[in-house]
Amino acid sequence: MLSVLSKMISVKEALKIVEENAFIPKVSEVSLLESVGKVLAENITADRDFPPFNRVAMDGIAIAQTLDSFKIETIQYAGEAQKSLQNPENCMEVMTGAVLPSGCNTVIRYEDIEIQEVDGVKVAKISIPLSEISQGQNVHRQGSDRKMGDILLQKGLKISPSEIAVMASVGKASVKVEIPPKVAVISTGDELVEITANPLPYQIRMSNSYMLSAALDRVGVKANLFHLTDDKEELFIKLQEILANHDILLLSGGVSAGKKDFVPEILANLGVKKLFHKVAQKPGKPFWFGKTEEGKTVFALPGNPVSTFLCFCKYFLERRNEVVVLDKDVFFKPNLTYFVPVKTYFQDGKLMATPFEGSGSADFANLTDCDGFVELPAESQVFKKGEVFEFVRFRF
Repeated sequence: MLSVLSKMISVKEALKIVEENAFIPKVSEVSLLESVGKVLAENITADRDFPPFNRVAMDGIAIAQTLDSFKIETIQYAGEAQKSLQNPENCMEVMTGAVLPSGCNTVIRYEDIEIQEVDGVKVAKISIPLSEISQGQNVHRQGSDRKMGDILLQKGLKISPSEIAVMASVGKASVKVEIPPKVAVISTGDELVEITANPLPYQIRMSNSYMLSAALDRVGVKANLFHLTDDKEELFIKLQEILANHDILLLSGGVSAGKKDFVPEILANLGVKKLFHKVAQKPGKPFWFGKTEEGKTVFALPGNPVSTFLCFCKYFLERRNEVVVLDKDVFFKPNLTYFVPVKTYFQDGKLMATPFEGSGSADFANLTDCDGFVELPAESQVFKKGEVFEFVRFRF
């Protein structure tokens, strides 16, 4: 057993290798509206202060000092150049979004005043206690949100309508985005048939490729699906063609120790450098990962559905740092990192996890009751109720 384990790398090492050799997408510049749903490939900075001037936040009057009543000099509309208050004992009517007139520091809402005409002059009288008026109220100060040069959006964000609004506000008519990788999802195995087929007693319908394709679709990646049989010559020819036309390959099956598990050998013959094969984990131990000189990456995942899905979630998807609290003891003797499917729930402000043990890596139907995998480290054999561990989420 020790000799077998010595050939495997740890989960931590495997994850580090994958992250260091991640596919680097190409960048393209597209029009602002074409960028929706794509990944931002540049930082977006403020080209001026936000807001760019002292902005009136409510319709009302702008004043320089707190008095019982004010003569109204004129009106400051939104979109007009800044006007100046001529007499500090007077006021100016102001509209939401307008520049705060020069000489003013406070805005009082229309709801808190009464406007009357006295001897042909419009006068605004305060209708609330003067103690309720504070200097600077209802004024959105220049630069209070962001300063010129501040980073508003970090590259790597997925662009949604809110990001479009921010970019429009700084005049980004076009924006640099990542070109989505061309991804191939490949199922291997003579036992597999299409989902529309009526399987023979020794056959099963394909499910892994549809599972991976659906997971990719959720993160905005469209995949091409392929099924290859366990014929060595066909595998070589088809994989050569697929590799030439895609940036990332996700294979399912053909990487273990079976007589027809040809995938690692064929990938090597196609010039894909093996970066590791076999990880000290359960499920998903036979996981293979490699890269070409051109920067294309290949994830050759074990064929059992739970193994496939765990490896995809742990190593392919962008990770969120989450932890859960076990709600019962778990025992696991082998010196492997153990990924246990769990159902989560909140209790007393903590994210709790109920483990589903012993279902096996082929029991993918069990995943419909779960939210992710709790990651139990290889250094222990007993994992106690109440202990906190990392969580690999797949249900959002």
